[in-house]
Amino acid sequence: MIRFTTNHGVIDIELDFDKAPITAKNFQQYAEDGFYNGTIFHRVIPGFVIQGGGYDRALERKFTQDPIANEAHNGLKNTQYTLSMARTSNPHSATSQFFINLVDNPMLDPQGSDPHGYAVFGRVSAGQEVVQKIAAVPTGNAGGMSDVPTTAVEITKAVVVEDSPNKDSKEAK
Repeated sequence: MIRFTTNHGVIDIELDFDKAPITAKNFQQYAEDGFYNGTIFHRVIPGFVIQGGGYDRALERKFTQDPIANEAHNGLKNTQYTLSMARTSNPHSATSQFFINLVDNPMLDPQGSDPHGYAVFGRVSAGQEVVQKIAAVPTGNAGGMSDVPTTAVEITKAVVVEDSPNKDSKEAK
């Protein structure tokens, strides 16, 4: 599990290593490496998604690892509070950016006009109220993007929480 501490509260994320092993491992590695510390949710669209994991407070894009294969054909659906990988029009372009579905978004699943879809790899297991609080922040245009929060919504710390209750959490550096 990954725990994001944000300036709006804590969000716990349960990863699905069984159905999305490449994507879950990729996301956890970014968290372990401390990559998400200091990143922001740079795209907030009420009734759709909140997206983060690629920009700092100055809207500078962070350097990422190589893209991963799209695992959208894993049986998981883009339903409320699931996490999916953001990507470009290239279906195998996902790196660090992710989004949290605020509602069921079946149009993001592999289908018709986009047979590749967006890979679901986890879900918010706690902190849904924090997700909704983020979804309600005012947005505007900044850095050549729209739907950017007018006041930064920052992931201040990412912690990998071990599965065993007897193990200590391992903070990302």
